[in-house]
Amino acid sequence: MKQHTVIDSPYGPLTLVATDEVLSGLYMTDQRHRPPEETFGRPDDTPFAEATEELRAYFAGELKDFATQLRLDGTPFQRSVWEQLRRIPYGETRSYGELADALGNPKASRALGLANGKNPLGIIVPCHRVVGADGSLTGYGGGLERKQRLLDFERGARGARGAGGARGEEDLALF
Repeated sequence: MKQHTVIDSPYGPLTLVATDEVLSGLYMTDQRHRPPEETFGRPDDTPFAEATEELRAYFAGELKDFATQLRLDGTPFQRSVWEQLRRIPYGETRSYGELADALGNPKASRALGLANGKNPLGIIVPCHRVVGADGSLTGYGGGLERKQRLLDFERGARGARGAGGARGEEDLALF
């Protein structure tokens, strides 16, 4: 059984989807590869308390690693890519080539990019932390502007947390 809810974020509304009460989707508005609304199940906030609280803490710069139980539905290759994404530390980036090397298949950069684009749990499974070999921004299902804002936010929050300072106000104003 599927359920969904919509929460506000500094990056626009986020639709959270649960399958059998386990978080299986996090989608931004206008996201590439966003499933049709009718596949999200009935509206119900019940299974999303932990994910919502963790997302609030993340956007406040207080959480770096999500503990919410996830259901990652995809091919074995896609799931292995998404697990690699979860290993990229908060505030850091990796290139597609570096991820392909970590998977033990240095020639898989293109396939890795396709799997990255199909990530059903953006932000929590941090596909925004993947960049081109030269550090340039490459495709992002939520749009390059959001990707840049997420990267800037994490870099700023990481520095601010260590110094006890504030995070970027524009990223917190909407949440």
